[in-house]
Amino acid sequence: MNDLDTRAGPAAALRAAAPALLGYAAVRALGLLVLALWSAERGKSAYTLLTARWDALWYSRVASGGYGYEVRLPNGDVHADLAFFPLLPWLERGLAAVSPLSYADAGFVVALLSSLAAAWGIFAVADHLHGRRAGVCAVLLWAVLPVGIVQSMAYSESLFTALAAWSLYAVLTDRWVTAGSLALLAGLTRPVGVAVAAAIWAAAVASFVHDRATTAGTKGRPAAATKRRPTPPAPPPPAAASTPQPPPATFAPPSPSTAPAHLPPASTPAPPSPPSAPAPVAFPAPSFGQNRSAVTATGARPSSHAPSPAVTALRPGAPLLPRALGMLLAPLGAVGYVLWVGHRTGRGPLGYLDVQAGWRNGFDGGWAFARFVAARFSAFPSALAGAALVAGVALLALLYATCVRGRQPLPLLVYSGVVTALALCASSYFGSKPRLLLPAFPLLLPLALALARTRTRRSATVLAMIATASAVYGAFWLNGSGPP
Repeated sequence: MNDLDTRAGPAAALRAAAPALLGYAAVRALGLLVLALWSAERGKSAYTLLTARWDALWYSRVASGGYGYEVRLPNGDVHADLAFFPLLPWLERGLAAVSPLSYADAGFVVALLSSLAAAWGIFAVADHLHGRRAGVCAVLLWAVLPVGIVQSMAYSESLFTALAAWSLYAVLTDRWVTAGSLALLAGLTRPVGVAVAAAIWAAAVASFVHDRATTAGTKGRPAAATKRRPTPPAPPPPAAASTPQPPPATFAPPSPSTAPAHLPPASTPAPPSPPSAPAPVAFPAPSFGQNRSAVTATGARPSSHAPSPAVTALRPGAPLLPRALGMLLAPLGAVGYVLWVGHRTGRGPLGYLDVQAGWRNGFDGGWAFARFVAARFSAFPSALAGAALVAGVALLALLYATCVRGRQPLPLLVYSGVVTALALCASSYFGSKPRLLLPAFPLLLPLALALARTRTRRSATVLAMIATASAVYGAFWLNGSGPP
């Protein structure tokens, strides 16, 4: 989706994203169908698993009665609903107020609509960078993730991913106020909203630095270097081989006293052309994005021997006020809620950390997760799970390194890096980590680009196989331990 598409109106943008959205809906429908069949076989309600289990219960309880509910466990831990950010409960309450839906039903509807909005936002980012085919592949890869069933649950992952994706797209297309406003809402959705704010700040600071360097470079160059020498006149064409033609007659008759009758009158030479205007001085811009006009229809990049198509997606010289306002808005959601929790609990600005500690959540740099993985190797059956965890972490590191080598836009690198770090380095329940990584969609862009380069039949076959496996795993997962 390029800037022309978005400015042409939502209808044109929706038509461009239609294949991706239809493919996404088909994958999610398959997952829900398999879940319904699996749950019916085990005597469970698939709808209850999606709307009235685990975090969905906490969100609907906040929507119905506000904050203030907590559970004290025998070991002394306190699970307080203040750990859950307010935007999803607000939407559930608002939708239930204007419709016959219950709070749980409203949460399910919000999740379905948010997942479509997230798919559209992922398509917009990938299409802007690599073309439409890569955008479709990115959306389908996000849909077929092993824990993709969470995208259809009354959880906040889909809502957050939608806000994050469109905020990042707004940054890439130089819409700073829109980006900051969406980041504010993302900060009211999940604690990882700080990743969106960090991405906007990194992009804005980089653009400020680039603008300052450009201005300093322009002022520092000597005046002679900014002027272009006049183009010398072209030499006259060679005489033709045919019979010489007589010179053209002038409109003014010759003076008898100055020109003999047998000579043609002398013509007046043309005045010299004025010198051309000085050419602007071009300065190299940092690479924040990929120029999609230089990308083939299959999403493949041109040859490395060709001139680099990388251009800045953050146009230098953008107005200062929108950038500053976007930076100001971006962290207000997360910061505002954290400060409100601290005020409500009476524990100051760090009160929210105490609330999370009651859930045994914290940030220890990944030490607890490393010990958990190491403990899996104590026996043979669990060693397979440990090896899978190590392989998963290695895959994440490889994907991020590929994004860096591929010169992915700076905002995407910062965003996916913060999301991944918070997911892996938190001391929370370890079964939640795959779900916490769902919003890190920029890590899928290298895979989407590689898939876009393959033939349609082959890529469709691969995605269909993965979608089937994901649907089966999602049904097995929710009917078992499920996401916490």
